[in-house]
Amino acid sequence: MVNTLIQPGDNPDITLERKKATFDIHQMGAFIHGGEHNLQRRKEILEFVESRPEFKDPIPPEFMTREDRVMNNGRKAVAMTDLADAIDGSDFFGEGIYYQGLIMGRDLHGMSLHYAMFFPTIQNQSDDEQLDNWLPLVVSRAIIGTYAQTELGHGTNLQKLETRATYDSKTKEFILHSPQITAAKWWPGGLGKTANHAIVMAQLYTQGKCFGPHPFFVQLRDLDTHMPMKGVKLGDIGPKLGINGSDNGFLLFDQYRIPRKNMFMRYAKVNEDGTYIAPKHSKLGFGAMVFVRSIMIKDQAMQLAAAATIAVRYSAVRRQGEPVTGAGEVQIIDYLTQRHRLLPQVARAYAFHFAACQTRDMYLKLTEDLNTGSTELLPEIHIISSGLKSIVSWETAQGIEQCRLGCGGHGYSQASAFPEIYAYAVGGCTYEGENLVMLLQVARALNKAAEGVISGSAKLADLCEYLGRKGNGKSSFTVISSATPQNIIHDFEHVARTQVFRAHELLKKNQSKMSNEEAWNRTSVEWAKAARMHVKLYLIKNFFNKVAEAVDSSIRHPLHELAMLYALDLIAAAGHEFLRNGFMIDSQLDSVRDGIYVLLEKLRPNCVALVDAFDLSDRELHSVLGRRDGNVYEHLIKWAQQSQLNQKEVLPTFDKYFKPMMLNARANL
Repeated sequence: MVNTLIQPGDNPDITLERKKATFDIHQMGAFIHGGEHNLQRRKEILEFVESRPEFKDPIPPEFMTREDRVMNNGRKAVAMTDLADAIDGSDFFGEGIYYQGLIMGRDLHGMSLHYAMFFPTIQNQSDDEQLDNWLPLVVSRAIIGTYAQTELGHGTNLQKLETRATYDSKTKEFILHSPQITAAKWWPGGLGKTANHAIVMAQLYTQGKCFGPHPFFVQLRDLDTHMPMKGVKLGDIGPKLGINGSDNGFLLFDQYRIPRKNMFMRYAKVNEDGTYIAPKHSKLGFGAMVFVRSIMIKDQAMQLAAAATIAVRYSAVRRQGEPVTGAGEVQIIDYLTQRHRLLPQVARAYAFHFAACQTRDMYLKLTEDLNTGSTELLPEIHIISSGLKSIVSWETAQGIEQCRLGCGGHGYSQASAFPEIYAYAVGGCTYEGENLVMLLQVARALNKAAEGVISGSAKLADLCEYLGRKGNGKSSFTVISSATPQNIIHDFEHVARTQVFRAHELLKKNQSKMSNEEAWNRTSVEWAKAARMHVKLYLIKNFFNKVAEAVDSSIRHPLHELAMLYALDLIAAAGHEFLRNGFMIDSQLDSVRDGIYVLLEKLRPNCVALVDAFDLSDRELHSVLGRRDGNVYEHLIKWAQQSQLNQKEVLPTFDKYFKPMMLNARANL
């Protein structure tokens, strides 16, 4: 079987691993990325990026100061958008994210939100006149925008945002004002140094009444001087855990006036006399947020894929320990504990990526429906995108850490890429909605569905239809060889359904003794558990459905084993829930664990091939430990030399601090 990743001079251990594979990684890569065309486009875009000197860093970004990183990223961002004809600009989910990632690495830049949120919001929330006025400016980069929603005092609770937009019918203007310090917009990417416009979420006041948060198109800086407009105060919020090439900023308004038509009016409107016209559906403005979450889920999946690729490849070339005296040290991937740590992360990366693709398809369908006036899909996609955002970002962060630990001490070095991967990915647990808040949004939908089942009036979406079924009360799981996706899904449905109705029953009990708000608070931990199980059930179903689409058996078999590993690992982690009320007995849970060990053995020949199939280049991985050629140790030395700490640079530090210390110590002896 031909493997184009095998080349002369590669580490012999990683070459041997690639020769063991039972499937063609190119074919698997095409399946992962949605077809041969997409895989070929990845190759073409990579070759283009690597051919352009504009995209080269003068030194590795890890050795730059924060200011240097912001400057370097700004330079590359302009070049990146100058040369954007190299990609299909309409395919941001596919080619756009990939193109940007190759150039910017695990960092963002001053125009990140210009394309991720400013642009799509203008497309989706503007009326025809606004679109004609604003879209050419955005597309041509005549203005640079960001999205300002989160405030110092409020993030996910949009209803309590404090920034005000009060309509003045005499001048036909909105007055933007930050009534107190907690109303300061905080975190928008590109706001600190780059953007001159923003979409600002503010409480709309007209005719003496508040109509809740609405988006406004706002100029922040003078287009010639780049200084803040009068009535606008803004700046950079400083260094962060990661993504320090992005200039996240703050923003305050002091009675700042904007024209009436700067309120986005595709759905909600304010007439010249101040009359408010409500949108047909209260959540029509959620489209941009769903789009961002679909991108986030894919981005998180590929960060976990990168971490797993690095750890698995390193485990194939790292030899440690001699189980049989005199037989030589073994590859650490041969240890069951190492595979038990890493292969579930590989499975998660596959599961999350497939879920991201499904969410993208749902978003595209939603966009079509909204254009025809249909909002039927909106609640469903809002629920699943919220839940996936929470589960995927959390488990990605945990998975990256497991991969880092699997690389021992070298995983702590920036050379491994793990510090930057983790710092980049872990932010996803809080931005675009704090994870527990997102889970409780899912929980409210589950509670409503449970009420419908109990009352007999349920009209359940596909996502919740399992709540209306009655299981047989017992798991049929025996051994891995006889387990089917249907068995696994049945068992997971039972546990998810049980947890939903347990939380619902507790909520009703609490509501009989206290206010609805306090009852919900007292039940929220159980509801969060229910939401987690619901989303994990969705991930399992989606993974098995995707496996069924694989026509060629050579890739379907390892995909099935990976999906089974993913599902059994989830069951084992929640074993106490499956044992509850005798649904499973101890011997069945033991069989689940035994099944995991069987799958870890079956997958052993394909460990490296499964991560190779993600099609992550050395440029994308940016890791010495995860290099394609497996020649880790030679390149670790080269990495260290890039620090440029030669004698010329070391001597001033030595002369200024250490030499006087030593001379003083000798004089006192």
